[in-house]
Amino acid sequence: MANFSKPGVPRFTAEVYQNTHLPEGGRDVDAIVTVTSAGGGTTGETPIPAQLSPAGHAPRAQAPDAAVVIMVDCSGSMDYPPTKMRNARDATAAAIDTLRDGVAFAVVAGTHQAKEAYPGDGRLAVAGRVTRQQAKDALRKLTPGGGTAIGTWLRLADQLLDSSGAAIRHGILLTDGRNEHEEPEALRATLDVCAGRFTCDARGVGTDWEVKEVTGIASALLGTADIVADPAGLEADFTHMMRDTMGKGVADVALRLWTPQGAEVRFVKQVAPSVEDLTGRRTETGPRTGDYPTGSWGDESRDYHVGVRVPSAAVGEEMLAARVSLVLPSPDGSSPEVLAQGLVRAVWTDDVAASTAINPQVAHYTGQAELAEVIQQGLDLRKSGDVDGATAKLGRAVQLANRSGNDDTAKLLAKVVDVVDAATGTVRLKAKVTAEARMTLETRSTKTVRVKK
Repeated sequence: MANFSKPGVPRFTAEVYQNTHLPEGGRDVDAIVTVTSAGGGTTGETPIPAQLSPAGHAPRAQAPDAAVVIMVDCSGSMDYPPTKMRNARDATAAAIDTLRDGVAFAVVAGTHQAKEAYPGDGRLAVAGRVTRQQAKDALRKLTPGGGTAIGTWLRLADQLLDSSGAAIRHGILLTDGRNEHEEPEALRATLDVCAGRFTCDARGVGTDWEVKEVTGIASALLGTADIVADPAGLEADFTHMMRDTMGKGVADVALRLWTPQGAEVRFVKQVAPSVEDLTGRRTETGPRTGDYPTGSWGDESRDYHVGVRVPSAAVGEEMLAARVSLVLPSPDGSSPEVLAQGLVRAVWTDDVAASTAINPQVAHYTGQAELAEVIQQGLDLRKSGDVDGATAKLGRAVQLANRSGNDDTAKLLAKVVDVVDAATGTVRLKAKVTAEARMTLETRSTKTVRVKK
């Protein structure tokens, strides 16, 4: 483990957990890398506000440290029931109140097109007493009407965030329905454009939206996704999201993986606090070296599962299977700052007990990744009418949740199946399952728990 620090940058640490021993000829190496960031959160700090223009806009000559755009669904369905729109306005107001002074922000009203609700001139406002009140006054004018084209909301948010010049750029997106006024390919193209430019938390309110659309947005933009089935819960959720955003101290951190000649990367996954496969997001940065995006960091800890296939070797030989680094790009394009580093090793042995032992962290997160996968498969099979297939998959999910101590997921599964024996995964599908129960399980299926101490 190696750790590096620099003034103004949070202190990162990287710890590697693995079984270094392989049998003669063995090739697959697995490691869990725990990355922790501390000292970079800004929650509770109130910096001196930037000098505002007469209209309260962010001056072009002084970039804020962070910028946030809140995208509020204003489609016609937000009027059913009418309290939904009111709750959305109240939640957005609460999020605005949570902004630190000096943070740039804007509100976008989303329908089949995107409109700037505040400040409304292609720029962002700077959070302060006056601009917060102006924004909340503007929220009262939001009324439901029109369709849903989420890609247009994200593109406008991208333009606004880009104009801020802020290092930390974040979006919060709320929708209550399906993306019916835009082709799926258009949304995917938008996500491809926006990926790496800003992070985004996505929320579905009620139960008439599409889970895979909302989770897909959050996944592509390295944010969180969740369901708020009761609109009355929006205010607390928006406040929590904004408070978390205000705690971010550094953006655009990448996990850099170097592997030796002849080795290949099998996968790179974030496995805590949720499962996110980063394998296909690799950007080549040098000989046998690639970067995987991790987004913005505050005071937090995340776990990554790295799988590498190395050339086989004889008993007694040892090699460096991978070097894992956390790097921060340099603003001037020079060499990135190394924030932390860990080494993954391989040692070949004829000790059967040593080579067959599974590291507890690796075993735990392998199970957590399988848990997320079988829940999705089980729900899809249930939807298609395959009762036997769904029962088998969801039974396996119950078994894995019980084994790993993932109590939250176990409780959600119990609303979809009747558990006969959790240890063996014996279950029966419930005859009637509410949309809220099904969608909550699907949305939160990737959330994981850490290894029991």
